Amino acid sequence: MGFFANLDTEGYDRQYSDKELLKGMGAYFKPYTRRLFFITIMLVIIAGSSASFPVLVGRGIDLLRADANPMLLATITTAVFLFGVAVWVANLVRRRLTVRTIGDMVLTLRTDAFRASVNHDLSFFDKYSSGRIVSRITTDTRDFGEVITMIADVTSQFITAIILAGFLIKIEWRLALGVFLFLPALFFAASALRNVMRKYTRLGMRAMAYVNAKIKESIGGISVAKNYRQESAIYGEFENANEESYQVNVRRGFVLSSVFPLLNGLGGVATAALVYAGGLTVLQGFVTAGAWYLFLTSLDRFFFPVLNLAAFSAQIQAGLSAAERIFALIEAEPNVVQTDHTAPPSLSGDIRFEDVTFRYVEDEDVLSHFNLHIRAGETIALVGHTGAGKSSIAKLIARFYEFQAGRILVDGKDIRSFDLAAYRQQLGIVSQMPFLFSGDVADNIRYANPDITDAGILKLARKIGNGEWLETLPDGLRTQVGERGNRLSMGQRQLVALMRALAHKPAIFILDEATASIDPFTEWQIQQALNLILIRSTSILIAHRLSTVKAADRILVIDHGTIIEEGSHETLMAMGGHYATLYNTYFRHQSLEYVEHARELAD
Repeated sequence: MGFFANLDTEGYDRQYSDKELLKGMGAYFKPYTRRLFFITIMLVIIAGSSASFPVLVGRGIDLLRADANPMLLATITTAVFLFGVAVWVANLVRRRLTVRTIGDMVLTLRTDAFRASVNHDLSFFDKYSSGRIVSRITTDTRDFGEVITMIADVTSQFITAIILAGFLIKIEWRLALGVFLFLPALFFAASALRNVMRKYTRLGMRAMAYVNAKIKESIGGISVAKNYRQESAIYGEFENANEESYQVNVRRGFVLSSVFPLLNGLGGVATAALVYAGGLTVLQGFVTAGAWYLFLTSLDRFFFPVLNLAAFSAQIQAGLSAAERIFALIEAEPNVVQTDHTAPPSLSGDIRFEDVTFRYVEDEDVLSHFNLHIRAGETIALVGHTGAGKSSIAKLIARFYEFQAGRILVDGKDIRSFDLAAYRQQLGIVSQMPFLFSGDVADNIRYANPDITDAGILKLARKIGNGEWLETLPDGLRTQVGERGNRLSMGQRQLVALMRALAHKPAIFILDEATASIDPFTEWQIQQALNLILIRSTSILIAHRLSTVKAADRILVIDHGTIIEEGSHETLMAMGGHYATLYNTYFRHQSLEYVEHARELAD
């Protein structure tokens, strides 16, 4: 594996020109035009005061030599003090405004990046690591804000350089011409490192994203790692990722650290040459000693911002690289595309698949010319081997993925014509591994229906086994579920997830049933909760339990994206086909007859 093998670009990345990036950045600064105006005024005051200091001192030297008046000395001293105060006050105001503006802008940028991420369909998260996405939303936006602060400082120095350039010309235009002729060499030296800097900045950000992804993956799977005693393995993977990030950032640091010494060396050569040339002009009487001092002082102050401008042009590549990664995330094209955004009425749940073709990857159809009609209020169970296409059918109904051909109609309307948010408000989905958010049980049940009260939750809970499942929780509805629900058993998580769907009252209910074994009493409670949902919804059940299969109005047997059998449990068993084989393989051991027969054999 090559050194940069893990630092490839994401599929949605794109190359932006500097002009495009600056235009995008400008859009985020537009709401803060008034603040930027005041910041500019402060920058002009800072630059003007800083540039006036050597002029004031230089002219003062000439005046004091001609007239050693104590009042004149006091006046010069007071003027220097006032210029210093002006610089301090203006700098304080400028920095406060800058910090506030950049903070607000980064807040908006981070919000837009997060909104763009959560609005993507599930295929986006299947394809791209969530840790790398998090890195763009957090680390890259922070880096972008830091470089914008740097740009504000450089702008101040740029204004200072312009003012001082005017003074240099006024003092001695011939020496000033020599200074200006040297400037292209400085900027050429800095620009020679520009592309290298941009390259290693991009790689550094990708490396940091890779580290974040490894941390997230390792912590998320820590229980599995501990179970198989693989702590050293995940540490090794993290160490490799961290080493890659270290190597990339060291190389980036070498490039960055070479900029200032190179430019300072060139600036020192130029200054030495101008000191010699200026000294000759004083000896020959072309300029006074005060003017020469003024020129040298102004030259030093002129070179400092000019060197920073040249050097920061490389450093600013970090900000542009960060902006590039953030804008790529924000502007990534969604795979799920709606043709209209009509808010659906209250749905009855009549669903039709008409000649639908769907694939996750090219040339590998999961569904091909698939047809299915689910009547309003009907409960169907999808059964079949892993990879048969059961979950894909459910995900297409939920509009999590884009299908490539055909139509899906809900209540006679094309599913692509609905406003997605409004459509999904009428869906209830319980996944195979129910996800619970940190908080208590009541918060998780209330997640889909914020208006339901604790009394309403208790009323629903008591419909399930008279609420006995709540007694198994140490603090009832106030029991903390932990991260992803890890403080609860799998059965308890399923009950909370079903309660969440029950409180939501969905028109269309999708259940991808968990395969984990649970005790008979908990299974009975889960079936009770499920029955409460089924009587009021059109339901699609990806079934792994016999009780769930038997609760369906119709069972569809799926094989390689095709419905090969359908009917009730009794009808399909009588056929003796694929379903009967599945039953004998997967479901039969769950039946009461099988359990009683096993007991008889044991006795």
